[in-house]
Amino acid sequence: MFRRILIANRGEIACRIIRTARRMGIVSVAVYSDADRGARHVAEADAAYRIGPPPARESYLDIGAILHAARASGAEAIHPGYGFLSENAAFAEACAAAGIVFIGPGAAAIRAMGSKSAAKTLMERAGVPLVPGYHGADQDAATLSRAAAAIGYPVLIKASAGGGGKGMRIVERAEDFAPALEGAQREALASFGDGTVLVEKYLIRPRHIESQVFADSHGTTLALYERDCSIQRRHQKIIEEAPAPGIGEAERAAIATAAIAAARAVEYVGAGTVEFIHADGRFYFMEMNTRLQVEHPVTEMITGLDLVEWQLRVAAGERLPAVPPCRGHAIEARIYAEDPARGFLPAIGRIHHLREPAASAQVRVDSGVRAGDAIRVEYDPMIAKLIVHGEDRAEAIRRLAAALGAFEVAGVATNLALLRAIAGHAEFAAAAPDTGFIDRHPDLLAAAPPPPAAAIAAAALALLHQNEAAARAAAGDDPHSPWAACDGFSPVLALPLSFTLRAGDASHALVATAAGPGAWRLAIDGAEHRLAGTVDGAAIRLDLDGAIHPGAFAREGEALSVFLDGAAHAFHLVDPYRPPGGEEAVGGRVIAPIPGTVARLLAEPGARVGHGAALVVLEAMKMELTLTAPADGTVEAVHVAVGEMVAEGQELLAFVADE
Repeated sequence: MFRRILIANRGEIACRIIRTARRMGIVSVAVYSDADRGARHVAEADAAYRIGPPPARESYLDIGAILHAARASGAEAIHPGYGFLSENAAFAEACAAAGIVFIGPGAAAIRAMGSKSAAKTLMERAGVPLVPGYHGADQDAATLSRAAAAIGYPVLIKASAGGGGKGMRIVERAEDFAPALEGAQREALASFGDGTVLVEKYLIRPRHIESQVFADSHGTTLALYERDCSIQRRHQKIIEEAPAPGIGEAERAAIATAAIAAARAVEYVGAGTVEFIHADGRFYFMEMNTRLQVEHPVTEMITGLDLVEWQLRVAAGERLPAVPPCRGHAIEARIYAEDPARGFLPAIGRIHHLREPAASAQVRVDSGVRAGDAIRVEYDPMIAKLIVHGEDRAEAIRRLAAALGAFEVAGVATNLALLRAIAGHAEFAAAAPDTGFIDRHPDLLAAAPPPPAAAIAAAALALLHQNEAAARAAAGDDPHSPWAACDGFSPVLALPLSFTLRAGDASHALVATAAGPGAWRLAIDGAEHRLAGTVDGAAIRLDLDGAIHPGAFAREGEALSVFLDGAAHAFHLVDPYRPPGGEEAVGGRVIAPIPGTVARLLAEPGARVGHGAALVVLEAMKMELTLTAPADGTVEAVHVAVGEMVAEGQELLAFVADE
């Protein structure tokens, strides 16, 4: 077994690998960019080496820098994690040439499955079922358009060289094919350095089913059951479960057989995932990911295996164990820094409060961040993965809902409210979901309801206690100083303390009057309540009209987050002395909704454009975003250039709408 390994990755997966290495007595070496010098994976590793500046192409994708760190650290092997160089055949070859073990499959297998088109040809020869489509080398737009017509609309355009929803477009009509193809090819080229695409029949209400395969160098290839990864946004998974619900034993065996055939067709060694699309009672090969998957913990939960441990053991030449029996049901939810209400745009910023649900044999959190860490534009915005286990699916769903209710994040927008809504949705509980689940249920993305009185009161309680703490600090060591009192006392009567909290577009007027030690009469928008409770750090114990609610709060400036009864509520403390306004209307400007790089400019000054016309393409946080004209009108000026980094809110174009 290896004595020392280098982890060529960052964040959650690096921390995950470090934990297994430490348990096995293996020294772990981290690498980091300048942006990650103080990151959690650097702090948890036994050693860490700088590999470059923040952009991934100059650090985590720099093969030379990573190999230099491996040699300098004395690492015998490199674990690539997932993403970055994990499916890069040239990196696997460079490791071999340097005498360092690549903890993954050989370069030939990576290349064979790295091209979706070539992989489908291989799978056809191996007898693995395929979706009807065009996987040829001729990438002429006319050829691809004719292929789409022959397949029949709707069709799916997919990047041949990658995954994760990059370079993917659904096309419903022939007249939409050309612009969709151009966008898919451009995104594929930017993400993977290869603009090759394939065209397939788009299946209606399909499920995404995948099989976890594992092979050793002694000829053993196993399939460790299957996972359902159908709940997605932007063609990327957010909830995964194992085993896949609604799959009978005969079909389960057929999926396993096809997955093993796919792995053997490329003489695969290590952990990999064979992905299928499932529709109308049939399954078809989509692609093979030649690495560990983000969702591997659900397989670990139902098998009791540590897949990272077995990656290390197989890379060291050991034999695989027998397939263990499937135990119960497991579900994983990915917590992202993103705003579902804004089309799932990634969010950046500093996490100033983070509290995870208590870990147990049935609840696990894999995270790569801590309170105080920043979500940056250069990297994926995933905060953590929550994995739960139950004796059956119903129990796992109940446990998922409870754990999501206990997950607290403040400082950046997250998808936690969406995940809680999915976990509590009747259709999710009743049946196996399909890939259109979120699109079919817009109620999942509905605006948050007005905060209940208890949440507003909890915010008030936190503010009142913070005022008291500030007064005591100002009074110094004298507990009897009148300057330490925050009860509104006057010689005649207790004076009320007034403040305003804004939640969304609504404002709430609060008036608190002291009613004894640690107690107040609280008016919320004129309705009277009895308020008491305690505040200890971030923990809060609210007593409102005799009902006790334990919860938590976090404050950053005028922003206050309250976590109560399994829900999160965001408030803004209104400063009565701040002049009105402060938020400039966008008007005739086209602004960047998130930080990113200008990938393409699609209009010149003076151009006449129609409402919805594409104007600018931004690249940010592993996604491409097209900004469009807000109305019919004229592009008055262009303020940026291709390749320029822009900040959130920066004006990109000046636009004059028609009268």
